[in-house]
Amino acid sequence: MGKRTVSFQGVSLVLTLSQIVQARARIASRVLRTPLESSSTIGRLCGNEVYLKAENLQKTGAFKFRGALNALLSLAAEEGERGVVTASSGNHGQAVACAAGLLGYRAVVVVPVDASEAKVDAIRGYGAEVVACGTTSTERLDKAADLVRRDGMTFVHPYDDERVMAGQGTIGLEIVDILPDVDAVLVPIGGGGLISGVATALKEIRPSIAVYGVEPKQSNSMALSLRAGKRTALEGIETLADGLRTTMPGEKTFDVVRRLVDDVLLVEEEAIVEAMVLLLERAKVLVEPSGAVSVAALLSGLFPLKGKKIVAVLSGGNVALGRLAEILASADRKRP
Repeated sequence: MGKRTVSFQGVSLVLTLSQIVQARARIASRVLRTPLESSSTIGRLCGNEVYLKAENLQKTGAFKFRGALNALLSLAAEEGERGVVTASSGNHGQAVACAAGLLGYRAVVVVPVDASEAKVDAIRGYGAEVVACGTTSTERLDKAADLVRRDGMTFVHPYDDERVMAGQGTIGLEIVDILPDVDAVLVPIGGGGLISGVATALKEIRPSIAVYGVEPKQSNSMALSLRAGKRTALEGIETLADGLRTTMPGEKTFDVVRRLVDDVLLVEEEAIVEAMVLLLERAKVLVEPSGAVSVAALLSGLFPLKGKKIVAVLSGGNVALGRLAEILASADRKRP
């Protein structure tokens, strides 16, 4: 893609800084202001001054709580009272379930049949009903739409919704509050809601901040869509990063990413495992595969800048202990 110059003059924006600032005020009393901690080890390995934005420590264990809470708090009372339904591989479902519980709304979450058991248990633990359907994001979204038509519930999209995107964008505000001279931010991409919000916040505050998305090479719908110049669907997805298994980017998120994101980097599965292990051993933080892709891009030498202040967003930390044990065992087998 290459570095681009961003101008907002005369452009009709899907999402604005004003919406993100309003979201911060709306959710501030219920979300955590997560730490931004430096990592000398990762910095030394990639030749930059690296900081980790620890959204794995957010309520429900991932950044998703910000967007879900903002969306539900933005609903009219009658919309919430009809109940809310969403489609999710896990983290957004937990976030909607938790937010709905706080507000006293019924919640139904459509998950893939191969969803992480830990994430499904957590969704139920927050009081939501779980419906399993298919393995792709398209199948989940279609099933959620059926429930909306059948039961009259209110749909909360996992990423392609300005209210959700604005909530996620509050992460960008926190980054510049703490590190105003940041040079670049790396953000995991699934459907694109997180990077859309973060990129909008950062680019409107200071357009010179570089924003890089990161996808698994085996789940690269955003990168493929950008190359094609239109939203492009994947036929099959096989990646450890279950939270990033998105068949096709959203319409709104794709529009934001193609205008504001400087590049999308693609990481191998082995690099994701390496990043998880390093974060656990050296930074003492547990990050799920989806949350580790930003660090994987730094460790793989894919990130093109050197000597800069870099923030890597750790988007979540929800991984089943059994799955974690398998990942760590596989990493041990590959070590000399």
